[in-house]
Amino acid sequence: MRDLAKEKAVDEKAIKISGLTKAFGAHTAVDHIDLEVGRGELFGLVGPDGAGKTTVMRLLTAIMTPDSGEAWIAGESVLDRPERIKERIGYMSQQFGLYEDLTVMENIRFYADLYGVAHRERPARVDRLLAFSNLGPFRDRLAGNLSGGMKQKLGLTCALIHTPEILFLDEPTGGVDPVSRRDLWRILYDLLREGVTIFVSTAYLDEAERCTRIGLIHRGGLLVTGEPRKVRHMLPFPMIEVLSPYSRRARDAAAAVEGVRGVVVYGDRLHLSLEKGVIADEVLAALASRGITVTGQRTILPSLEDVFIALVTGSEAGMTAGQER
Repeated sequence: MRDLAKEKAVDEKAIKISGLTKAFGAHTAVDHIDLEVGRGELFGLVGPDGAGKTTVMRLLTAIMTPDSGEAWIAGESVLDRPERIKERIGYMSQQFGLYEDLTVMENIRFYADLYGVAHRERPARVDRLLAFSNLGPFRDRLAGNLSGGMKQKLGLTCALIHTPEILFLDEPTGGVDPVSRRDLWRILYDLLREGVTIFVSTAYLDEAERCTRIGLIHRGGLLVTGEPRKVRHMLPFPMIEVLSPYSRRARDAAAAVEGVRGVVVYGDRLHLSLEKGVIADEVLAALASRGITVTGQRTILPSLEDVFIALVTGSEAGMTAGQER
C-alpha cells in the first residue's frame, strides 16, 4: 500500500537522499550520504577532484544506480521512476554533449527535440534563453568555434530548453575565464529568482560562498552541510592571519609554537588557529624569538578552505561534522 503521508513529505523537498552509496570495485565513491535540499535553493556540493561529486550527480540524475540507499528528486524515486525524473530535471555534465559541427541554434533545436518540447512553445523559449545567455548574436556560429565560456552558456541553454524544475550542474565553471564565470553565476541567480532549484558541484571554495547552502564532500562522504556563513563559524577556536615574507619558514616555526593548533599558508599569509585563551601577541613574540619577520597580523573569521582543511585533517577536535548550526 502506498504511504501517501510519506510521499507528501518527500515531495516537499526538491531533493532527498538517504544512505546513498556507490562503489567501483574496492573504491567507495559515495559513502552513505544523507541530504535534503529544499525547493528554490541553490545548493553547492563542494570538494576537490576525486571527492565523489560527479558520482553523486550521476546517481541523482538516474544515470547510475546506487549500490544501496535511495534518493527522491521532485518526489520521484531514482530507483522506481528514473524516467519520470529525467523529464523534470536539467543536467549539464562536465563534458556536456554539444555537437561542435552544429550551430548554436541547431544544438538548441536538437535538445528541444530530445526533450519533446512542443514546436509552438519553442520560439518564445529560444528567444528568451538566447537573451538570457547573451548568445543571440552567435545563433549561427558553429559550437566548435565558441569560446569555453560560451560553450558552457550554450550547454546551460540546452539543459534549460524544457523548463526543468531542478537543474543539476557538474562543475559548470571549470576551466572558464573569470568574466564567463561571473556571467554564469548571474544566470544562475536569475533562475533562482524564478523558483528553479539548483544543485551545483564545484571545486572552487570562493564559489561556494555564492550558494544558499553547501555540503563539503571528501572521499565520498559529507563532512558538513549548512549556510556558508554558518559553516565558516564552525571552528570553535580563534584564528589570526599573519603576514610574513618568509611564509614557509614562518609556517614551520608557527607549527612548533605552543597553543597553535594548525597552520595553513596562502602565499605570504598564514592562517593560525589557536587554542582557546591563547593571546595572539604571545604567538607573535614566539615567532620573533625564532627569527621570523612579521609585517602584519589581524584576527579573522576562518575561510571555507580553513574549515575544509581542518575537517579533513582532523586538527580541530570538538567540531561536530555533518551537522548544521
